Amino acid sequence: MSDPGIVGEVDHDDYDPFEAFDRAQGAETVADPYTGFGELLSACPVQRGAAGALMGIENTVTLDMPGAGPMYTVFSYRGVEQVLRDHETFSSAGYANSMGLVMGHTILEMDEPEHGRYRRLIQQAFTRKEMDRWEHEFVRPTVNGAIDAFVDRGRADLVKELTFSFPNQVIAQAMGLPEEDRPQFYRWGVEITNMASEPEHGFAASVALGEYFGRLAAERRKDPGPDLISLLTQAELEGQRLTDEEIFAFLRLLLPAGSETTYRSSSNLLFGLLTHPEQLEALRGDRSLMAAAIEEGLRWEPPLTGIARTAVVDTEIEGVKVPAGASIGVCLGAANHDPARFDRPHEFDIFRRQTNHVAFASGPHMCLGMHLARMETAVMLELVLDRLPNLRLDGDAGDVRIMGFTFRAPHSLPVVFG
Repeated sequence: MSDPGIVGEVDHDDYDPFEAFDRAQGAETVADPYTGFGELLSACPVQRGAAGALMGIENTVTLDMPGAGPMYTVFSYRGVEQVLRDHETFSSAGYANSMGLVMGHTILEMDEPEHGRYRRLIQQAFTRKEMDRWEHEFVRPTVNGAIDAFVDRGRADLVKELTFSFPNQVIAQAMGLPEEDRPQFYRWGVEITNMASEPEHGFAASVALGEYFGRLAAERRKDPGPDLISLLTQAELEGQRLTDEEIFAFLRLLLPAGSETTYRSSSNLLFGLLTHPEQLEALRGDRSLMAAAIEEGLRWEPPLTGIARTAVVDTEIEGVKVPAGASIGVCLGAANHDPARFDRPHEFDIFRRQTNHVAFASGPHMCLGMHLARMETAVMLELVLDRLPNLRLDGDAGDVRIMGFTFRAPHSLPVVFG
């Protein structure tokens, strides 16, 4: 995805981090990883090798832990749940050698008991009361402002003009960032997320963000406000507080984790509804279907198809022996399409009987921001339905598809309405 209007004046060279990120995820070439996932699952629920390599797909971000031993990928729902829930056998610490290099020591790479202590501290800034405030002060005004810009036109690209930008704007407002800093801030976030393919830009962005957050945190320790950075500087649990480096690491992580995935999941849900207009109209007429629609979108097309762990002891997953030190690719996308768990798994159906999915992972590391993501998506969809009558895909737009291997979303969603 590349949108010069979002990057603004910070593009001083020919390097576009948004385009580089999509290219690294196979966004230009991979329309359907699920057929391949299903074939691999049918053959064996746990296989030696990375999912992309097993499917013959090149130029994808791998899910292995750098420096770990042999690679195994888990495709079944049962196997994925086993790995994610057993934090004593399967460690997250390997992320220190990948994302940790640019983000710092984050919750991604922490095992218990450190993970639990840190998570309880961070959660103080994400209470239900705070999420209610975010909804009314940031999310609704931001989504309404985006829709204001195109509502009178009768047509729009809902990715470029709505879903791509609003989660980032919400995070930036919640942090209390000056408006003039936000385009550069988002560029840094994309560069960090894409560090596996563009390490030079990722490291430079990490340093810049550390310096930037350092100035803001120092100011807000002295004069705290209601913003997220102030709340993190004041959080305390049993006499312990977050260090500056812990705060900076979390804030580096928050933009890709809290913005990138929400943009993709909300775009995927809109695509599902727009390509199933009878379900879109059912939701328009009965908003009690909203929660089911959001969960089905997450199950059907999760924004991230996989994560990783490291086996710390010799173990067995779904009858397959896995040695200590092995890197474990946890294929969330395959698990969410496992026919042993879900009836008609490849179909988008907001009326299906609700069954837990793993789009937000599972176990101790279940996504900290999942309630925020659900709330943002619900508000976005509610306002789209309220303000864009007779919403439908633009028949002249050509082939519109969800693309990508590890990170998935449609490049665009051209629609007409009114």
